[in-house]
Amino acid sequence: MARKPVPLQIAEIANSLMDPVLARRAGISTALLGSWDEIAGEEFAECTRPEKIAWPRRDGSEGEGGHKAGVLTIACEGARALFLSHAQGELIDRINGFFGFPAIRQIRIVQKPVSVATRYRRKPQPLRGDAARRLNDMMDGIENEALRKAVERLGTAVLQPKKATRR
Repeated sequence: MARKPVPLQIAEIANSLMDPVLARRAGISTALLGSWDEIAGEEFAECTRPEKIAWPRRDGSEGEGGHKAGVLTIACEGARALFLSHAQGELIDRINGFFGFPAIRQIRIVQKPVSVATRYRRKPQPLRGDAARRLNDMMDGIENEALRKAVERLGTAVLQPKKATRR
């Protein structure tokens, strides 16, 4: 009997593709990037971003399976870099706790913008006519007010008339 294929999450597929590239280029895994907000804590999550880990070259002196801790480069915005430099010890402990072994011995801080400029989209226009009636019919059985508003926002965005594209 044939087994049903197990559905995979997009994140699993993306991570399996990106991890080797990130590891080769920057020495970082997607797990570290994805957990950075928790590792950095509330104080530094918004103003920092891990960029790369520089692992020391192996010279054979560390023995079988030996490992030397690396240097993590962190991008940090403006004056927050000073506060980050004072909290380095604690952050190194958190990062090593995340990895489960002493992976990082030092942090190198680079001052640069971290925040990605968010583009705010305009609110969609209210639906009119047939589209509005169709959406109301779809929401007929929803009693929970928060769910009803969420479905209404989604339906309004999806049922908007398509704009003509220029070529």
